Amino acid sequence: MELYSDIVSPPCQNVLLVAKKLGISLNVKKSDINVAADVAALTKLNPQHTIPTLVDDGHVVWESYAIALYLVQKYDQEGVLYPQDPKVRSVVNQRLFFDIGTLYKNVLAGIDELLANKRVSVELERKLQKALDLTEKFVTERSFIAADHLTLADIFVLGSITTLDWLRYDLERYPGIRSWVKKVTAEFPDYDDFYKEIREGTKQYIAVNCPDLEY
Repeated sequence: MELYSDIVSPPCQNVLLVAKKLGISLNVKKSDINVAADVAALTKLNPQHTIPTLVDDGHVVWESYAIALYLVQKYDQEGVLYPQDPKVRSVVNQRLFFDIGTLYKNVLAGIDELLANKRVSVELERKLQKALDLTEKFVTERSFIAADHLTLADIFVLGSITTLDWLRYDLERYPGIRSWVKKVTAEFPDYDDFYKEIREGTKQYIAVNCPDLEY
C-alpha cells in the first residue's frame, strides 16, 4: 500500500500511527501540497489533492478518518482499535466526531489565526479551552478516551493535542490529558523517534513557510 503523506500534517501522523499499531507496512511517498508537481501527482488520484491519500491495489481512499476506518475494517479483524460492540463503538465514534468537529477544528483555527494575525483571538482561546475542558473530562472517565484500551479515538485526539505545540499551549491545568498522553504514547515503542520526526519536519516547514513563528 502507498500512502501519500507528510509527517508535518497531523492527519497524516494519525494514519501512520494507526498503521504502526496494526503492523501494516506502508510505502510512504512524501508529498508537499505547496509543491506544484506533488499536487499534480495527487490530483491524478484524489481530485481534492489532499494528504493523506492511500492507494491499496488501485483502490484510493483519502481523508484521514476514512483511511483509518478502512484500515481497521480490513486488518483489525478482532476489533481492537475499532471495537465491534455497538455501545463501545458509539463512544469511539463520538470521540472521533468530537475531534474533527470541535477539538482539532479549534486547534487548526488557532494556528490559522496565529499565522495571519500573530496572535490567537480571545474568542478562539475560549473555544479551545472549552474543547480541552471536555477532553480532560473524557480522558478521566475511562482508562483511555473511549474504552478500557487504546482505540482509534485515542490516536486521533493525540494528534490534536500534539498539534498544540504550534501554539506553544500550556497544558499545566490539564493533568488528566498529560497523564493520558503518556499512557497513549507508551502504546507505541518507537513513539519518541516518531515525535522527534514530527518536530524536525515541522521546524523545517516553519522555517520555510512561516519563519516568524516560534516553535
